[in-house]
Amino acid sequence: MRSNLRVLGLVMAGGEGRRLAPLTEERSKPAVPFGGSYRIVDFVLSNLLNSGIYSIFVLVQYRSQSLIHHLREGWRLSTPHPDDFLTVVPPQMRVGKVWYRGTADAVYQNFNLISDYRPDLIAVFGADHIYRMDIGHMIRFHRKKEAHLSVAMLPVPSGEASGFGVAEATPDDRVVAWLEKPESPPEMPDRPGFSYSSMGNYIFEPGALVRVLKEVEAEGLDPDFGNTIVPRMVEDPDYKVYAYDFHRNLVPGIKPYEEAGYWRDVGTLPAYWSAHMDLLGKRPRFDLNNRLWPIHSQSYNRASPRVLSGQLEDVSIGVGSVVDEARIVRSVVGRDVWVERGAEIVDSVVMDHCRVGHDARIHRGIVDRYNYIQPGEVIAVGEPTQREGTREEEGLIAIRRGRTRPL
Repeated sequence: MRSNLRVLGLVMAGGEGRRLAPLTEERSKPAVPFGGSYRIVDFVLSNLLNSGIYSIFVLVQYRSQSLIHHLREGWRLSTPHPDDFLTVVPPQMRVGKVWYRGTADAVYQNFNLISDYRPDLIAVFGADHIYRMDIGHMIRFHRKKEAHLSVAMLPVPSGEASGFGVAEATPDDRVVAWLEKPESPPEMPDRPGFSYSSMGNYIFEPGALVRVLKEVEAEGLDPDFGNTIVPRMVEDPDYKVYAYDFHRNLVPGIKPYEEAGYWRDVGTLPAYWSAHMDLLGKRPRFDLNNRLWPIHSQSYNRASPRVLSGQLEDVSIGVGSVVDEARIVRSVVGRDVWVERGAEIVDSVVMDHCRVGHDARIHRGIVDRYNYIQPGEVIAVGEPTQREGTREEEGLIAIRRGRTRPL
């Protein structure tokens, strides 16, 4: 539903994603496929559109061609309203011949987008996470608190919180202290063992954001939201910074068995694999089948998947795929994948346009697009392989993207 507020969405989609290599060797992290039918960026964009935010700039940088192609093919906003757009913005170098030096610098270098649009609020959201969120709830919270900045937060086990910004907040949600990626994250007073961690999603008053960004640039400080902008505003009594508890967010269509406040940073191979496993089972932690809050993506005109014969147990299979006398267990198989007789895929993710030869075996593998697994080949940790571009981590093996070619 369209809001009377002019809300401008700025999506930070320039992430390099080094920890997700080899999946990010030829694409940025937001462009990495997920769930058999999507790209990671589709989740933030769907949240914005489903929340009635139709004015969106996607700021890209690192190896952006794959992402740009996906957005061009899958995200065309065709409406007569002049404020309905989704526009990709590479580095424009308006303030000097430099690339984006951080998340905040990406916004600073594109002040013209803000001045031209004249928004009432700015939603600065990351493009690297898997979740559903009604951003309208956060906007109402922000306006009720009369905040200059609201930060989406959620409790994270303290042992895992050192990779996030961590806040200390009063009972009325006012942020009084901020630590960016602390070695020893402080625990929440009312929830021992957990730390209040940032999701990397922000609602700003435009004037406050522009003012602080100009100050940071003039002082030559690190142009990053978590490292500089947020702590600076927290420490300045002229600004009111509030923590929005993501667990309060209510999204239509969520099933009773789903994990409340599901949100995953899929920035490592184990996290990426684990999030795929969360899609499976009779009662998945994150159920992609939600008609009231759909995840949009590029349309793909292929026939329904065909299973000629074989053993399938707890499997997601994309359109256009064919299974011929194979065994697939607890795995996510993408679109246009051919699995030949005698092949076995267990606890794995196989992306689009792959072919798994007869009697091949994939165990706890992440196989990027366009790969051909040779007949009898074994993809598993500890098994000998002559493939280049593979990586093993925590009992998983990942294979980089193959050469683009039709099946």
